[in-house]
Amino acid sequence: MAVRSRDVEAAGVVVFRPGREVLLVHRPKYDDWSFPKGKLDPGEHATVAAVREVEEETGLRVRLTRPLHRQRYQIVRGWKRVHYWTGRVVSGSPDEVTGYQRLGEIDEVAWVPIDKALRLLTYSRDKATLREAIAVRKRTAPLIVLRHAEARARSTWHGDDRRRPLLAAGRRQAEAVAGVLAAYGVTRVVTSDSTRCVETVAPYAEAVGVPIETTPLLSEEDVAEQATTTLLRNLRAEVADGPVVVCTHRPVLPLVFRALGVRNLLLRKGELVVLHVRKARAVGIERHLPL
Repeated sequence: MAVRSRDVEAAGVVVFRPGREVLLVHRPKYDDWSFPKGKLDPGEHATVAAVREVEEETGLRVRLTRPLHRQRYQIVRGWKRVHYWTGRVVSGSPDEVTGYQRLGEIDEVAWVPIDKALRLLTYSRDKATLREAIAVRKRTAPLIVLRHAEARARSTWHGDDRRRPLLAAGRRQAEAVAGVLAAYGVTRVVTSDSTRCVETVAPYAEAVGVPIETTPLLSEEDVAEQATTTLLRNLRAEVADGPVVVCTHRPVLPLVFRALGVRNLLLRKGELVVLHVRKARAVGIERHLPL
């Protein structure tokens, strides 16, 4: 009996800029116009691959915004599944993509008016993805809720529980989390002052040079419903100034989600939820387990 092969996993971004223009790439091998995208490297998270592929193919660094429906279609050997997000440029010159020296199979990059792009795109699936992206292209900012990574068990720790550290597996999770936070361009890191939370966000904070803001209001021991709710609602209002991650503990998560106006979610250790916030209201939600 034939065994169904696993899908080839890929990721890409529908990148907009002011003036109702979208970023497209041309592949001479197939003579087609599409969005920047590419296959995931072994062990790579789809969010990380999406940002990497845009930079490799266009020279532009983007941050992800709203998630889009995945594409799945047949290729020569099996099926390909492409994870898509909308995105915005955070570095590189959007006006100089035509002069970018591209590696591999891309020979042209262009900002194209949306109406023209709907005609220029080669595949009907890409046209459908662009229509979906147009509907959610209004500016949002991500507020990320993160449960700390794998820590030492309470039963094996005899000191202050606040100081319980991550296990080696937890440190690997924290490194993987850092890549996902980078894909969303996080500029502010707020965390419980417990060691296991601080160690979960430390690899990202150190990599990008942002301070870690610790607070007992996100800890198991010192959470206070009114004060913690006020903190979280303030962060939701301030996220327009830059993407934020909030790291906390399982018992605190129901209060966090309630304060942010979304349904309660049971997160695994090291798992995160991305709330896409517009005008202090979550208009989209996605979740990721980096490892």
